[in-house]
Amino acid sequence: MNTKTKLSTLWVVVLFNMLFADIFSIMVELTEGGILDVPGDVKTIMAVAAVMTNVPILMIYFSKSLPYKSNRIANIVAGIFTITYVIGGGSLVPHYVVIASIEVIFLLIIVTMAWRWEKAN
Repeated sequence: MNTKTKLSTLWVVVLFNMLFADIFSIMVELTEGGILDVPGDVKTIMAVAAVMTNVPILMIYFSKSLPYKSNRIANIVAGIFTITYVIGGGSLVPHYVVIASIEVIFLLIIVTMAWRWEKAN
């Protein structure tokens, strides 16, 4: 991968992390202010969410930079891990069902593509 692609991809990773940091911080403030009711310690929940959210964020870069074998394994493992997170942490609120369904479909495509990936590609 050339340097321009690496740099721009790393900036995408940084941007997504900044966005999610702000979203999670807002959720902490809303919970501590009594506006949202989150079961458990909200700071711990947001820390776990930050780790879980970083799996697909980091895969943006790793999918472009890892060598074939590591890349293939990382995409399969991260895809399955993220499907579990999306379904396990989900709800039946209509907007979440729509978005989670799209996420799971695309994650299944990622896992399938990585599984079938031959080194020549």
